[in-house]
Amino acid sequence: MTILVPILGDQLSHTIASLHGVPKDGTVVLLMEVADETTYVRHHKRKIALIFSAMRHFADELRAAGWSVDYIRLDDPANSGSFSGEVARAVDRHRPSAIRVVEPGEWRVRTMIDGWAERFGLRVDVLIDDRFICGILEFQTWAQARSELVMEYFYREMRRKTGLLMTPDDKPEGGRWNLDKDNRAPPKRGLNYPEPMHFAPDETTQAVMALVADRFAEHFGRLEQFALPVTAAQAREALAHFVKTALPDFGTYQDAMVTGQDWLYHSWLSPALNIGLLTPLEVAQAAADAYAAGSVPLNAAEGFIRQIIGWREYVRGYYWLEMPDVAAANALEATRPLPDFYWTGDTQMLCLAEAVRNTRDNAYAHHIQRLMVLGNFAMLAGVRPQDVADWFLVVYADAYEWVELPNVIGMSQHADGGRLATKPYAGGGAYIDRMSDHCGKCRYDVKKKVGPDACPFNALYWDFLARHERLFGRNHRMANMYATWNRMKPEVRDAYRASAQAFLATLVPAAKGWARGSGSNAR
Repeated sequence: MTILVPILGDQLSHTIASLHGVPKDGTVVLLMEVADETTYVRHHKRKIALIFSAMRHFADELRAAGWSVDYIRLDDPANSGSFSGEVARAVDRHRPSAIRVVEPGEWRVRTMIDGWAERFGLRVDVLIDDRFICGILEFQTWAQARSELVMEYFYREMRRKTGLLMTPDDKPEGGRWNLDKDNRAPPKRGLNYPEPMHFAPDETTQAVMALVADRFAEHFGRLEQFALPVTAAQAREALAHFVKTALPDFGTYQDAMVTGQDWLYHSWLSPALNIGLLTPLEVAQAAADAYAAGSVPLNAAEGFIRQIIGWREYVRGYYWLEMPDVAAANALEATRPLPDFYWTGDTQMLCLAEAVRNTRDNAYAHHIQRLMVLGNFAMLAGVRPQDVADWFLVVYADAYEWVELPNVIGMSQHADGGRLATKPYAGGGAYIDRMSDHCGKCRYDVKKKVGPDACPFNALYWDFLARHERLFGRNHRMANMYATWNRMKPEVRDAYRASAQAFLATLVPAAKGWARGSGSNAR
């Protein structure tokens, strides 16, 4: 009797639940490179290379450990192009008595899996993904007991559950749960920013890169200088390197932006984490251990751990709680097409040009570039949130819908009407000037408020507040902003709005087919 165990490209963990409790003799592990998963959105070349290389290395490791592996390559002439099609072919080859699979991360894949039992006439066991600290049902139970969702309270529950940064009497280390106020320092001149660990492509990765260069030449992004970890061993090396060289200053400068510095003190571990080469608990534990050893300050360890066991787990729970309706949410009724410069980087706004360049070159940008530059601009400009979400899903190596969609629809674009975040993350040029060195080198003057030479963020910010005063005017967290707006003379308010409209009229929309289409207009 054979058991068929499909393992998806973001489940590359030797501790994956589907391999627990089954004998190696009589189990066939199925790994599939399928065209549908490369083009349902037109993923960054580097993301495709990462997943395929990691899958091939993982298959080799499974074989070395004694598992029988059925590996389907993208260039297999008989490849059906879809998960369900490849499972169907594997069922014909192996005649299994049952299929055993871990719950997927994305809604659309779960709908596929839910149809397998009827399609194949087999028992399909869908297992909980226990790599996450909080299960889907556990989060739903937590959420249903509350009138509103607040990540901070969820985070405290996860701290208690894991024991991370907790004292023996169940109190937070240092007496405070959240040290975010200590983590907002602007960059200082002369700081020596550490490089994350880079890995030279081996023969397997080089073969994948050649495949990607040939099959996905029109996809967005640079493939050259690929250096991401593609095995668990490499990912753990990268984690240890980050903890030693960058984590001590991560907390203080985690919101900073510096021209030409693509990582600063950030870890670059999320691509490995999100495909399973690392688990969230081992990543968070490494930071906690460094704090306990005295090599990392509490604000750095706490800020990093909060992103892993707090925000990451929280948005995953929110995704499964709110899908599928949240994918179409557009509470601000935004309709503008995505501007073309999100693909080309051809804008005189240096902060945006830098964020797009980093995204194109590395399939990466850190959270402030994503939220307060790229996301903030799109929301202020009234870009359709589904366009923004598609773009984020395309361009980042760590982007999977379960983590990307809540961050974009809920946090970045406030398109869910405040279910995830109680106020929109809107900001003008002053914030970017405070947290970066971009403004001093930009063609626009951040000190000017209106006119063709003024930083566009300034007028766009006030125009956004004016457009949505009906929605946000009574939000207590935005009372100061609206008080300032209402004190302005009518001619000043009119000048802001006119300046915003003049700038918006210059935006060129992206060509059709950039995210989910194909053909000559694909980038």
